[in-house]
Amino acid sequence: MKEPDKSIDCAFPRIMVLAGEPSGDIHGAALIKNMLKLNANARVTGIGGPNMAAAGARLFYTIDRLSAMGATEVVLQFKYIKQAFNRFRDELRTEPPDLLILVDYPGFNLKAAAYAKKRYDFKILYYITPKVWAWNPGRLKTIKKNIDHAALIFPFEEKIYKKADIPCTYVGNPLVDYLGFQIQPGVKNKAAHHPLSIGLLPGSRRSEIDRLLVPMLKTALKIGQTFPDTRVYVSCAGSVSHEKISAMVSEYDPGGRFEVVQGHPGTIFERADLLIAASGTVTLEAALAQVPTIIIYKMQAVSFFLAKILVKVKYAGLANIITNSPVMPELIQHEATVDNIYRVSLEMIKDLPLISRKLGRVRKRLGPPGAPLRAARLALSLIRKQG
Repeated sequence: MKEPDKSIDCAFPRIMVLAGEPSGDIHGAALIKNMLKLNANARVTGIGGPNMAAAGARLFYTIDRLSAMGATEVVLQFKYIKQAFNRFRDELRTEPPDLLILVDYPGFNLKAAAYAKKRYDFKILYYITPKVWAWNPGRLKTIKKNIDHAALIFPFEEKIYKKADIPCTYVGNPLVDYLGFQIQPGVKNKAAHHPLSIGLLPGSRRSEIDRLLVPMLKTALKIGQTFPDTRVYVSCAGSVSHEKISAMVSEYDPGGRFEVVQGHPGTIFERADLLIAASGTVTLEAALAQVPTIIIYKMQAVSFFLAKILVKVKYAGLANIITNSPVMPELIQHEATVDNIYRVSLEMIKDLPLISRKLGRVRKRLGPPGAPLRAARLALSLIRKQG
């Protein structure tokens, strides 16, 4: 039985935001900042990290133990996931919000939505929805049953959600606004002269580093033999050991031209003429910065077999999915060899300015900045409609 309706004072709305990963903490924080700009009297609680707390949310559980990567880690962290869910239920019981906002993290958030929808009458907004276009489209039924509105960040999602009869709004993509650096797109024309600059982005997970960094380094060394004085910048994510990356790099850097760059790869985007990057959100950021990029990825054979069965999209890279064209060449699994990466690199080096201009299509498809503000306006409008 649902909790009885309580009158909603729209001037002082209570909003709960649930994010379970560092990226969700960043997106949730931007959303919270904009909601508080629109209504300084809003009271925001939730699950998140330091960014959401700094933005003004009272956190009843923090994400430091929730950022699981893969099935094994989820099993090991089940204790903390259960703790978070119990705190969520307690918070609903003692102080139910006027609006619940879910940010990504679908395994947890879809269960939270189902629990809340069954027992309470407040509206539920999903911001950065599950990637049903890539795999597990069956989640659309769960979303339709338990979500009142979806705030979409990819333009192609709108057709999918409308077909499923789920109320939705394309608010734009938050990467256009932020994520550690200011994107200043511009066509570089350094390919005609030397030195050439190569950026290597091997990912942020240990398994990605182990499978991808050595082929990247060998390719960069080979490019350097073709183009003398080539500079190489190797990204080291905050979650990765700098010592490990440096040790691996030193084996392939006889001339001292490789530099390990810690933190967000925005500085690499500014320096590099060409990127070789692990498949992931960072490749979309590279597209927005209009840096020509080769996407590579390798995974365990069983995982790759299952992915081929379950994944329903033509491309791995978000830029390619958005434009429905291979604006970033992809070399996946057995195709991600040093010879193949080197061959594609040479082909791209011939036309870097043209490739950079083509990447401008990605930003055009995503639309103008302002996604967090548009999402905030949408969120507050749901409360007014409910009230």
